[in-house]
Amino acid sequence: MSHPKSPMGSAAKKSDSPSKSTFAANQERAKQWLQQVLVAMGIPAKVRVVGEVLEIEAASLTSDQKQLLLSKVSASPLPPSKEAGPEGERSPVVLDALQYLANTLLNLNLPEDQQQPYILDLDGYRQRRLQELKALVAAAVEKVRAGGREYEFPDLSAAERRQIHTLLKDPAYADLETFSRGKEPDRRLVIRLASS
Repeated sequence: MSHPKSPMGSAAKKSDSPSKSTFAANQERAKQWLQQVLVAMGIPAKVRVVGEVLEIEAASLTSDQKQLLLSKVSASPLPPSKEAGPEGERSPVVLDALQYLANTLLNLNLPEDQQQPYILDLDGYRQRRLQELKALVAAAVEKVRAGGREYEFPDLSAAERRQIHTLLKDPAYADLETFSRGKEPDRRLVIRLASS
């Protein structure tokens, strides 16, 4: 199975993408799947397709339902520490888990040329989080370049680690390299000066 597109836009090659009619049919199937899952969770929310994103309509949720979907819990089973980062730097586990399930289940047994990424969003969270990640990257890059020491990002989801790997592939960061260290659920992204 191909890797799903990240919310920030690292898509597979256009030639590998499903046709427009297949894409639209898959998005409709995904919308129905997500609505059924939300109903099973006791959250009968409305879902709409906006471009490539399945948007859970915030207006159709109670504040408790919205809070549940956007709740942020450390990815690590270890007790919280300074290294885990503040809650604002964490990913919403329920929304991320639903997105992971959508990408896994909805692409299961499909030929690779018919697989597509599914991005789930609620109340513009993905775009806000992308801006937060860009700010974290800028601060980390500054620390690495100024001090020459590696920087380990605390507590990111696998999708967010991929986003940062992709962000740092920009030629502006050619002097840096990224890699992941550790094992799930305590896997960390590290950036450092590139070895010559």
